Amino acid sequence: MSGVHDVPDDALPTPAGKVRLDKWLWAARFFKTRALAADAIDGGKVDVNGDRAKRAKQVQAGDVVRLRQGPVEWVLAVRDVAERRGSAEVARGLYEETADGRRQREIVTEQLRQMPTAFSHGDGKPGKRDRRALRRLKGGTDW
Repeated sequence: MSGVHDVPDDALPTPAGKVRLDKWLWAARFFKTRALAADAIDGGKVDVNGDRAKRAKQVQAGDVVRLRQGPVEWVLAVRDVAERRGSAEVARGLYEETADGRRQREIVTEQLRQMPTAFSHGDGKPGKRDRRALRRLKGGTDW
């Protein structure tokens, strides 16, 4: 049985100037591993040219990739493709962030920066009297 499905994805020839989406996201340093990139793609957090993408989607120069990482959304124009992960300088050359996407991302980042970051527990953990009051409030028994 020597079919195309018996061969690993990495052994199949790729079209010139194209690379798998998960490899490109990893090479562009948006994810530490290809597995994390694949999980984001499978989770619907990545669109290519306005369509939901699969991890084996071939991207090429000129494609527009929309990537959501938590509350931040990147809108990227693919400038070049790479099979291997290089330095951060090389990775920055693989994409160009759109002006509108950068503006939206900076707005969200500023909003997140201005939000309170810590939750205050007051003067410390509750004492014996406070714990008993909490227990009564929750409907538990008071010893």
